[in-house]
This record gives sequence, structure tokens and C-alpha cells, in this order.
Amino acid sequence: MKIDLSGKTAIVTGSTSGIGQAIARGLAAAGAAVVVNGRGKERVEAAAAAVAKAAGSADVRGVAADVATAEGCDALVAAVPQADILVNNAGIFEPKDFFAISDDDWRRFFEVNVLSGVRLSRAYLKGMLARNWGRVVFVSSESALNIPAEMIHYGTSKTAQLAVARGLAKLTSGTAVTVNAILPGPTRSEGVEEFLAAMAAGSGQSVDEAAASFVREHRPTSLLQRFTSVDEVANMAVYVCSREASATNGAALRVEGGIIDSIG
Repeated sequence: MKIDLSGKTAIVTGSTSGIGQAIARGLAAAGAAVVVNGRGKERVEAAAAAVAKAAGSADVRGVAADVATAEGCDALVAAVPQADILVNNAGIFEPKDFFAISDDDWRRFFEVNVLSGVRLSRAYLKGMLARNWGRVVFVSSESALNIPAEMIHYGTSKTAQLAVARGLAKLTSGTAVTVNAILPGPTRSEGVEEFLAAMAAGSGQSVDEAAASFVREHRPTSLLQRFTSVDEVANMAVYVCSREASATNGAALRVEGGIIDSIG
């Protein structure tokens, strides 16, 4: 299968590093014009240059905008009024005891993880429907179905993403527009590497040993028995964005190594 996204414009939020940057690289390599997004201008420009170099594509640009805010979403839409592909990847996570999670923490997680995708889907989905082609992808998490006790606020926000994605998919009925979610498991992105490094420092382990310990202790049902790579997650996202994925709509697609113990 050769995925060709020539002539399509793709926005990937939170794509200066990690899963988002890997998705941006994959979409650019498939021929899409890619918009890299993050909060800081210098970091966004550097990431866009890195994506273009890795993908061998000159059609990559960066737009600095904080999509955790309504103003930031408006700024992104003003800079890129139309898109064929929207990957709602911007997100945060934070292990925290439930009793220490404040109301402000809950609001912050919903602003970043949920409302960013809601606002941008509201801005771009209507145009996709009018043109009768488009892809919206929410980067959720296996934590949406397997709520982690150590970060309930994160898991809840990821569950909300699945509800939004399924509801939006119903608006595309009978069209060539699709809305899906992907569910990565523990993935060795830059942010997770920092988390693992802190774990390793506290336990006297190497980072690789800390990663293996985390999977054994916190995700014991994993069939993969390791963290996924950002590229493994990106491969699924790029496929879902492709023309070839035309019959996949309203789905929550797992790329989590079999952590979720279910055949459904």
C-alpha cells in the first residue's frame, strides 16, 4: 500500500516533539502540506525545519499558537483558514494523587486535552463536509478505557475525546469525511523520557530498566511488554488520515500493545 496525500493540507497540533512530530513527519513523507504547531515560535520553526528535512519535503510550515486557549485556536485558524486533515494531538499528562488534583488542574486538562480539539474541529470540519473530503483524528490514549489510578484527570479527559470523536463522526454520515480516535499506550516520547529518567534516578535503575518496571507494575496486561515508539503510533495515524482508510469512521483504534484486555 502506498499512501499518497499529495494536494492535502494537514494540521498537527502539539507537533514540536513526540508523537505529534512523528505524525507530522509521516504525513509530510506521504506528500501532504503539513502545518507544525506549538506554543513557542522558535521551537515551532525548528520543528518544522526538522520535519521538512526528515520527510524530504519543502511544504512544511510552522504556526505558533497555544491551542489550549480559544485565542490560540483562533490564531491558528486565522493563519491556516482551511485544512483537509486535522490531527488533534496537543495534550498533557501528569501523574498526581487524586486527592491532590485541584479544580484548576481538572480545568487545565480539559482545556488542553479536550477543548483544543473541540474548537479546531468546529473550525475545520464544516469546510471538510462542504468539500466532501476530510480527516479528523483525535490522539487519545488507552487510558481512556483503562483509567489510571495515578492520573484520573488525564484518563477522564481522554475518555471525553472518544465521546467527542464518535459524536462528530455521526455528523459525517454519507460523506467522504471521517472522524476517528487512536489510542496509544505508554509511548517513549520526549515527555515520557523525562518521566522515566526521574523514575530511574529515584530507584537507581537505568532508564530502560525503569521503562520495563513501569510496564510490569502499571500495565501488566500489555502483550507487547514494552513501550511503543512514536513512529509506531504515527504509522496508525497516517493510515487513518489516508484515502485508503475511507471505510474507517467513528472508530477508536488501538495502538497500545494489547494492554486493554478485551476482544471488542
